[in-house]
Amino acid sequence: MTTVKVFKPEIVELLAQVEKRFGKTLSTPSDYYELSIALLQIKQSVSVATLKRLWGYVGDVHQPRLATLDALACYIGHNNFEVFCSWLKSNTGFDSSAFLTEHMSVSELNAGDEIEIGWAPNRIIRLQYLGDALFKVLDSQNSKLQEGDCFVTGGFVLKQPLVLPYLLRNGIHTPAYIAGKNGGLTLLKRNEHD
Repeated sequence: MTTVKVFKPEIVELLAQVEKRFGKTLSTPSDYYELSIALLQIKQSVSVATLKRLWGYVGDVHQPRLATLDALACYIGHNNFEVFCSWLKSNTGFDSSAFLTEHMSVSELNAGDEIEIGWAPNRIIRLQYLGDALFKVLDSQNSKLQEGDCFVTGGFVLKQPLVLPYLLRNGIHTPAYIAGKNGGLTLLKRNEHD
């Protein structure tokens, strides 16, 4: 059984491209069922349970099989996942570029500072900066993030998604997490610790 590390940016982009072709964000059990049926229509078989694990709908740390990634790549018009990755590397739409927007780097923060971030439709998270790029969730409204979750990031950028390689929940590393996948962060506020 061949596996691919779930934290690869190529996988994150593959999932985004699948949702783009599917026409909506996968967020309910019926969405995963509908995508599984859509895959069958192009002679690709991926179970609803596998799709839920891959998108992080259910908490499971299994790595995606290459066959699963190949099926999703076929769904968006590529022969397999390797061809999709080659396409990503050669596609100028994914080239790096500078942009000007509000941002917050950990170098601007002091241990104990509190941060509020939010994203559509109504997610608001209050974080505490613990130092060494480590943040702890103090309060979570309408999000899968839970009070006590911790994560590492170098900073936050308004209007861009927050991509985290994992969450530390009850001492266990969870799969990758993306906050604000559609539209990015809409709230970025700092409350300094006295």
